[in-house]
Amino acid sequence: MNAEERYTPLNWPDHPETQTLEGKNKFLGFWLFLAGETVLFASLFATYLALKDSVPDSSHPVAKELFNLPLVFAMTMLLLTSSLTSVYAIYHMRNYHFKKMQAWFVITVLLGAGFLALEIYEFTHYVHEFHFTFGSSAFSSAYYTLVGTHGAHVTFGLCWIIALLIRNAKRGLNLYNAPKYYVASLYWHFIDVVWVFIFTVVYLIGKVG
Repeated sequence: MNAEERYTPLNWPDHPETQTLEGKNKFLGFWLFLAGETVLFASLFATYLALKDSVPDSSHPVAKELFNLPLVFAMTMLLLTSSLTSVYAIYHMRNYHFKKMQAWFVITVLLGAGFLALEIYEFTHYVHEFHFTFGSSAFSSAYYTLVGTHGAHVTFGLCWIIALLIRNAKRGLNLYNAPKYYVASLYWHFIDVVWVFIFTVVYLIGKVG
């Protein structure tokens, strides 16, 4: 099969993302990349846990009085829902429904953008209301580094998906670009999983502990 040729739902393979050698290499390369990303976030989590109680004095805010759980819960729902919509997008990709796949990815992007908007609002609120800046304490530095790095990954993921949508808008679906959509979706799931850990370790434990 030619990766660039036109297909129909009848001759479209069940798993188009691994039908070509290039697709398999992308899949393998992504898992190697993911291993490095896992080490990165594990280091950031360890640093945060070591420094979360390090504030100069009682005048500096601590996690229990700082974090706004309803806001963070709304952010979490947006991001987890975006993971679900990306699953729908891949489902339609595997069934050769190009427009439906594109539509679900657009919804994924909108939900991810909503998450970023709330995160920016959260950071701004902490700075203006609590004077909680990057250099305020070891706790604030560790917090902004961990959560900000995740936010940067979300931004990169959004740019990645948007680039795919624009570049392939008139090309349709084929065995050349199917692996690209699939790997982008896997990346999106990864940053969603990381956020679940952030929500639990940073916000929930910080608020109750």
